[in-house]
Amino acid sequence: MFDHVGIRVSDFDAARRFYTLALGDPTSEDQSFTEWREFGIARASADKPPTRRLHVAFRAHDRAEVDRWWERMTAAGYRSDGEPGERPQYSESYYGAFVLDPDGNSTESVHHDTSDPERALIDHLWLRTASTADAKRFYETIAPTVGISLDHAKPDFVHFRDGIGSFSFVTGDEPTEHVHLAFGVDGRDPVDAFHAAATGAGHPDNGAPGERPVYHPGYYGAFVLDPDGHNVEAVFHDRPN
Repeated sequence: MFDHVGIRVSDFDAARRFYTLALGDPTSEDQSFTEWREFGIARASADKPPTRRLHVAFRAHDRAEVDRWWERMTAAGYRSDGEPGERPQYSESYYGAFVLDPDGNSTESVHHDTSDPERALIDHLWLRTASTADAKRFYETIAPTVGISLDHAKPDFVHFRDGIGSFSFVTGDEPTEHVHLAFGVDGRDPVDAFHAAATGAGHPDNGAPGERPVYHPGYYGAFVLDPDGHNVEAVFHDRPN
């Protein structure tokens, strides 16, 4: 699903402590980003404000791991957003627990019958939007280029997936703000096609297709803004085998 998901944080040290307790030691860290596999944080700034009102769910191996996660986070003083338990409204096997990060974003540890933490850390995202219709049009436009498909849609809810993970938009008076969503693709041509499809449909360019060696040699990406202003990317890592 995601090559990476990035959020901006208002207090970097506080956020790093939170996510290290939640996810373990970072898998990658430099002056710009701290990452836990496909999830990363970066400092907010005047022109790059902090992420608000995001829900991100991280996969657990079993229900006991969900319980331990919630107990560990709440014992450290972080505010619960939902105690461990079954959530049959999502699926029969769904078991999750919720805690708020220092910026008030909702984080979750979740286990269900298709949540394999070895395959991906992020299970799903929920984002509030000013218009589910606009979100649906945008992500349907880029879907063929980044390997996602529309799974379910209602007037106040739209859900996309790729067989590994998923993300949803729900109607909200205060939309989720300032999330970076990067979809991994299998070559440079899909990156070009992603950018052409989005900009051709009238969505704002946020970075033309090209190499970004600041990240690593062979990093080839393109960026556009979705209807809620999120920075959406298609990326190919052109590394030698």
